[in-house]
Amino acid sequence: MSNEPKNKFLNRSFVNNQVRKFVTLITVCGLLYGLAAVVYATKTLYKVKLNYAVVLEEFGGNRRAVTDVGWHVRLPIFTRIEQEVPLMNQTLFLGESDEAMKIISKENVALWTSGVLTYRIYDLDKWAIENLAPLPLLQGDFDGIAKDILQAHTVDRLISGREKIKEKIFTALKSRPINKGGPTLEKKYGIEVVSFVLKETRFGDKLIEATEEKKRRELIAEAENYAADQEAERIRKLYTAYLESIRSLQATLGNPDGSENGMLFDFLVQQKWASAYEKNQTGQNTFVIQNSKAPSPFGAEVKGGK
Repeated sequence: MSNEPKNKFLNRSFVNNQVRKFVTLITVCGLLYGLAAVVYATKTLYKVKLNYAVVLEEFGGNRRAVTDVGWHVRLPIFTRIEQEVPLMNQTLFLGESDEAMKIISKENVALWTSGVLTYRIYDLDKWAIENLAPLPLLQGDFDGIAKDILQAHTVDRLISGREKIKEKIFTALKSRPINKGGPTLEKKYGIEVVSFVLKETRFGDKLIEATEEKKRRELIAEAENYAADQEAERIRKLYTAYLESIRSLQATLGNPDGSENGMLFDFLVQQKWASAYEKNQTGQNTFVIQNSKAPSPFGAEVKGGK
């Protein structure tokens, strides 16, 4: 009986000891987790990935680029990670959008065009340290150079000569100074211009509709002109045949001395006007007055209408 209180005390001491150990373990794990969370949140321990670089701002105001791949440690209070810069090929769209942008050609005709520039950063000092906001600055210079070249050409060149214009823009982006005596894009931003692609150049929808309507009207006008030419040719041939028949008839029935037969001409003229009167069925009346005593062989014609 005397051993039972002792065993109970030992058992209670063992349980308390195990509870204290468990609580201590939980506390240590919580502290380690909290420390890790603080390190991760403050980026005291940071990683530089392949083809990336990190720009650090030190307490004294100096800025430096870290390009070595791997884990790095920094002081959380005396240094700050300013930005992470990718060193891979990057794209920049004309007009800051993949959608087509409106431009005005040399002839003041509105067109829609889109393009994309591919570049790669190779000098972090110029890109991230000498330029406060390099990407918006590069976007503005890129749009300005491309628009200057595009809007200096006519519509025909912009549509049919896209290959030459594309190469001209690429050469300007790569080697032409932004201003006279100034730096090029590559020297100003520490980049390498890899390529430029002119994706599309097209008319606006309204202009396309107007162009199609103009072509349709031109085709109709050409068809009407062709029909008129054919009709004129047919009338010319008929008139020539008419004259030839009159000459033949005059030669057969003319006077022996070779003079013209006035009665014959009067008869033919009268028949001609009679035929014209029969064809005129639009409400306009044509009266032919034949005067064989008139000196003219074709008689006198008087027209009246309602």
